[in-house]
Amino acid sequence: MTGLTAKNILSRLFFLLLIGLSLTALSAHEAVSAEKQAAPPANDPGYIIGIEDVLEIDVWKNPDLSKVVSVRPDGMISLPLIGDLKAAGLTPAQLRDELNGRLGEYQDPVITSVIVQEVKSWRIFVLGEVLNPGTYTVSRQTTVLQAIAMAGGMSQFASNSVILVRENKGSEAEKIKIRFSEIVDEDAKKDKNLVLKPGDTIFVR
Repeated sequence: MTGLTAKNILSRLFFLLLIGLSLTALSAHEAVSAEKQAAPPANDPGYIIGIEDVLEIDVWKNPDLSKVVSVRPDGMISLPLIGDLKAAGLTPAQLRDELNGRLGEYQDPVITSVIVQEVKSWRIFVLGEVLNPGTYTVSRQTTVLQAIAMAGGMSQFASNSVILVRENKGSEAEKIKIRFSEIVDEDAKKDKNLVLKPGDTIFVR
């Protein structure tokens, strides 16, 4: 029994060491690949502006109305002449159209642009058996493996089980079970190593 227990312990330590080495190598590879292939959320035409995002508003030939503003906790921004305007929940193009409509009452023609200068609303949570659990703000698309690497990797007490909790509006949270060994596998990671969404929680068991 003693020999079996010792064997089990050695096997577990070897498995954790293998995971740690794989995570270090693959997370570096994933980070480089993501930089090359995945556009930052702010550059995506479908990006949804969120609270605390920093926006650059440019109004053609009107420097007094051209501002860099932060989205307030109530989802609003404030601009001269216009006052308060809802920004959270809109794409940059939708906010631009709203600005054009408001400013059209005062000047003609109206040409505006909206650029997400800094993404601050894209938050994910990494909890459980990682070295640095907590909240992380990311400015580009991030996979499960990259998020675990951002949190310092798995602790010595971690198992092979990862749970991704995803909040869905109007329904119960979705729980996606992931085996860490599957996302480390070079052949399987494209299917299993999911791209995270804002508000996702990763729990390493």
